[in-house]
Amino acid sequence: MNAASAFKRKPVYTYLLVTLSMVFWGFSFVWSTIVLRYYDPVTTVLLRLILSSAIMFGGLKLFGRLQKIQREDYRLFLLSALLNPFLYFLGENYGLKYSSPTISAVIIATIPLFTPILGYLSFREKMTPLNVAGLFLSFFGVLFMLVDSNLSFSASPVGIAWLFMAVITAVFYAVLLKKLAFKYDAFTIIATQNLIGAFFFLPLFFVLDFREFIHVIPTTELIVSLLLLAFFASSLAFTFFTIGAHELGISKTSLFSNLIPVFTAVFSWLILNEQFEIQKIGGMVLVLSGVLLSQVTGKKLFINFYRFIIFRKKNNDAN
Repeated sequence: MNAASAFKRKPVYTYLLVTLSMVFWGFSFVWSTIVLRYYDPVTTVLLRLILSSAIMFGGLKLFGRLQKIQREDYRLFLLSALLNPFLYFLGENYGLKYSSPTISAVIIATIPLFTPILGYLSFREKMTPLNVAGLFLSFFGVLFMLVDSNLSFSASPVGIAWLFMAVITAVFYAVLLKKLAFKYDAFTIIATQNLIGAFFFLPLFFVLDFREFIHVIPTTELIVSLLLLAFFASSLAFTFFTIGAHELGISKTSLFSNLIPVFTAVFSWLILNEQFEIQKIGGMVLVLSGVLLSQVTGKKLFINFYRFIIFRKKNNDAN
């Protein structure tokens, strides 16, 4: 079985949606960097959540797709929203405040290293040795792309600590997300979680950021970046990821997170003028290869590869 036939096991649109979510999240590090020039992290997240909730609930109401949340699921929604967007975005945005977009992206890309463990414990999701090899190949590509020639990169320990808090919460959130995805539409899940998350952020906003917020004069750059964050990163990206978690499983879907630093590096080069060298291109090749490898079934792949070699040999002998 080749990679193409492996992808046919699931609708192509599922892989497309998951990849698009990584594109949007890759871009979100750039948009967030721009917004953080004007606002502190709590304000940044609160505004994108309010805008995202308005967009999503408006769309769901317009198309008649809003589902009623069952009483027994209130606790699950509250807990999932506490993990993401509340704790996750606190970690990501404070981490981004003290680090560069690419450094932040590479730490966020460690999520797939931990997610399969909980995926197995919670849902008995299995991964073949080939899938695991793809995971590590992809993550090595991320490091190769972002680490300098001395195998080191400069980043604030405070920023790294915040980012790893985001990683930990994202791993546990993925498990709760799949439980919700069995019962609710992806758009309803994300809209509800964003609305709850906005209420979680409100007290912090008034305590930490309100005085600075009222003195900021919004610019076109700020408004556009916020709208892009709200629509693409906080709405569509999480919705597409939820669909992927339901269709592919949380382990395989999370592996796509290794694509985020690739997109972040490209967008940072185009928009923020970060350096983009040959080393990064090599890293991208490794990342893409690893993600592809993580989605195929190892045993059948090797069997078909063996049959292909034997077939070629017989044809050559016959000629």
